[in-house]
Amino acid sequence: MVRSRPRTANSLIVESRPKRSSQLDSKLPAFLRDALAARGATTVAELDLSLNRLHSPDALPGIDVAADRLAGAVAGNERILIAGDFDADGATASALCVSALRAMGAADVDFLVPNRFEYGYGLSPELVEEALKRSPQVIVTVDNGVSSVDGVALARNNGVDVVVTDHHLPGDELPAALAIVNPNMADSAFPSPSLAGVGVAFYVMGAVRRRLRAVGYFDGRGIAEPNLADWLDLVALGTVADVVPLDRNNRVLVHQGLRRIRGGRTRPGIRALVEVAGRAASTLSAKDLGFAIGPRLNAAGRLEDMSIGIQCLLADDDRSARSLAERLDEINRARRDIEAGMVDEAMGMLDGEIGEDVAICVYQQNWHQGVIGIVAGRMRERYHRPAIVFADAGASSPGELKGSARSIPGLHIRDAIAECATRRPGLVGPFGGHAMAAGLTLRHAHLQRFRHAFNEVVANRVSERDLAGIIVTDGELAATDMKIDNARLVAAHGPWGQGFEEPSFHGEFDVVMQRVVGENHLKLALRHGTRVVDAIAFNTEPTPGNRVRAVYRLGVNDYGDADTLQLEIAQLESC
Repeated sequence: MVRSRPRTANSLIVESRPKRSSQLDSKLPAFLRDALAARGATTVAELDLSLNRLHSPDALPGIDVAADRLAGAVAGNERILIAGDFDADGATASALCVSALRAMGAADVDFLVPNRFEYGYGLSPELVEEALKRSPQVIVTVDNGVSSVDGVALARNNGVDVVVTDHHLPGDELPAALAIVNPNMADSAFPSPSLAGVGVAFYVMGAVRRRLRAVGYFDGRGIAEPNLADWLDLVALGTVADVVPLDRNNRVLVHQGLRRIRGGRTRPGIRALVEVAGRAASTLSAKDLGFAIGPRLNAAGRLEDMSIGIQCLLADDDRSARSLAERLDEINRARRDIEAGMVDEAMGMLDGEIGEDVAICVYQQNWHQGVIGIVAGRMRERYHRPAIVFADAGASSPGELKGSARSIPGLHIRDAIAECATRRPGLVGPFGGHAMAAGLTLRHAHLQRFRHAFNEVVANRVSERDLAGIIVTDGELAATDMKIDNARLVAAHGPWGQGFEEPSFHGEFDVVMQRVVGENHLKLALRHGTRVVDAIAFNTEPTPGNRVRAVYRLGVNDYGDADTLQLEIAQLESC
């Protein structure tokens, strides 16, 4: 069993990735060839992100049955209800299905998304009761449903067919849906289990269009056959915001979606979100989707109702989209304030140390249920431990807590929670999730027992190296490689993200100048050899001494008359 040793504050433990052989173009800088190869892109073909490189949908389990039923519903003018989720993945998937089905001629299609404070996650019986008031003939879940056993049963008992489209790991019992389309089903042969919920929805809509085309539906109705590529902006946003691994298939989806956004071929809602976030659509990156656009969309589901976000994505004109985007921006600012207070309280509870615990479980009575996932992520980053943050479930579930978990590399967080449930029957309520993020419910009276059980399970599943907070970079970068052309080359070989991280480097520098700018950001001029480069470290205080050790990425500063190189510092300490 691993026993935790408290980490020393501000001590960087850095290692370089091992180099792999590569067949990439020798005209690329060696550091970029090495970085790409380390991420599995060793040939030119592996860098081809054209649409024809997408995996075929045929290996997705359940897709044929789902496509047949939905094509029949479209052709038969049946009432279709999309049951979404309250995060960005669920919102983009909901907007995609509603708008794509309408473009195919569906006469009656709408969405219903649960308010997390009233209904909780997924197609719950309570949400089905609400759905039945709309008299749907088909319910399609997006980004949820694989664990909705009771909700699906209630819908079926009322004569409603349910098509589940999801990407979460299935539990021991599956819902009795008409079809379950999920790349993580046990019988799935689909090569990309990392699809986000919006990615699964995209594939299903493509299969529906194919069925309708095969029976001559579009020609017979005089309907222009929609180009599903027009929905890739939604797929890109939902995929990046859900932080799923960017395997080759997901990189194609994100790359193609970003191309459309940059080229001005995006829907009013995304255009408005980009504008209120202060970004330029023409240079938008996956990082912008993850850190600027996604949080504004997610804020609605965290604090209020994700219907606002879905309506923004469905808006037909710039004026209404802008109004909704501004509302989302306001909600996001409120979310930041709540988050800051909760993080401070959580840090205070831990008093800067976690002792010998290998995992973090914290709870405060007044914490906001919608923000606990973000706080868990902050705890994970600060202490490099898997973290679960709990909040009261609300008046509808007295005595119950809802928890949001974030993990570290090397620990499958959903499986760790499942082991706790297996070892101690009755301890854990409903739960689900992924390797890196999960959610669960718990009786308040069981919190201390769960904390001990979770620490015990984690200790048996991780090594001391997993807990060491080792930062793996692409090595030290020569001063001659620190130039703006190389920063542009790095950007051009994205999209970068989870599982295909943007190249980072480490090194020591002399501090020529440093000053605080904006909201506690540190602007620096650093000398490496004879070369002086600009750098920026966000949310960082001035560092003492004249020499620093840094982990950084190559960036482009487009503020001013001409673009310049700027090192984007992720970690900084005096040396």
